[in-house]
Amino acid sequence: MTDAPDLEALRREIDAIDRGILDHLAKRHAVVERIADAKRATGTRIRDVARERAVLDDRLARADALGLPRSLVESVFQQLLVASRELQAMRRVEVRPEIEPKTVAILGAHGGMGRLFTRLFEELGHTVLAVDVDTALRAEDAAARADVVVVSVPIRLTEETIRDIGPAVRDDALLLDLTSLKSEPVAWMLEATRASVVGTHPMFGPGVHNFQGQRVVLCRGRGDAWFEWARTTFEAVGLAVTEADAARHDRAMALVQVLTHYQTQVLGLTLARFGVSIDEPLAFTSPAYLLELYVTARHFAQAASLYGPIEMNNPETAKVTATFAAAAQEIAGILARQDQPAFDRLFEEVSGFFGDFTKEALDQSGFLIDRLVELTTGRTKE
Repeated sequence: MTDAPDLEALRREIDAIDRGILDHLAKRHAVVERIADAKRATGTRIRDVARERAVLDDRLARADALGLPRSLVESVFQQLLVASRELQAMRRVEVRPEIEPKTVAILGAHGGMGRLFTRLFEELGHTVLAVDVDTALRAEDAAARADVVVVSVPIRLTEETIRDIGPAVRDDALLLDLTSLKSEPVAWMLEATRASVVGTHPMFGPGVHNFQGQRVVLCRGRGDAWFEWARTTFEAVGLAVTEADAARHDRAMALVQVLTHYQTQVLGLTLARFGVSIDEPLAFTSPAYLLELYVTARHFAQAASLYGPIEMNNPETAKVTATFAAAAQEIAGILARQDQPAFDRLFEEVSGFFGDFTKEALDQSGFLIDRLVELTTGRTKE
């Protein structure tokens, strides 16, 4: 009879291998720090999507050669790439001799985004003056003292706030807002003050854990020097900056925000009115459908007062909703007629629109679905 394997000896062998992996991770960590310093010195952005894709392709090819599961290796290296970006972002924050400390007034500092941007500016060594309805410090007084004045209030209060504090902002200072629409707020700021003006739209919410890789849109208003300061400041914490004029921004938001929120609301309302409980579709769901449900439920777990103004005040909302309604009606007609050729043409049209982006979509959504499968039980992969 063959002796049984020595379980404890095998466990000790695993422990030794794991310690070796950790030693190599520490070496990798040190190299990433040097990469962060090199990127900072050359002004290179933290994230390089093409490089990340090449790294993943190479590691997956190596996994195939070694007989390792591709899903395991992809998951490990995706997490390593995320950790590398986060480390580079923190390294860029820690080493910041080019960032001169400023006094920053945040109006609406106790709201979600106000707290988040308080953290951002404080991480960079700036002094923050917090102003809100429950603070003794008045908005006009803070604006007069600050080098940078940030308007972080609900959309419905943005115009009034800008017009109230605009005259108090110093001519040599910067006034910027954090609203999700840009044409009107930028115009209001230009009218209300002689200071420099930058329209700012963070493409993320107050729940993010770190800024690395998140996107922020900057719209020039007045003052190139302050615009470059804003760009440098946001990039220093790992934000990806997109520059756009205000009109272009609002057109893009009609699709990025209005269309996305609108279709989510239509899906949620349809489910709520279809006559079944949420438990019924959950019993049969695929990971892709479950992901849709998570996004929809997350949407409706937040405040209606957040989404209403975003959708109602965008100048392109009527066009977006009309196009959506026409598309829904067209597809409904195809289904009712059971017109497979028309259905095929629809797929061909939309596939042509997405072009090469479909490969990235398949890769990234496949990764997300695999992770979702790992985190859930009793569901099958689509």
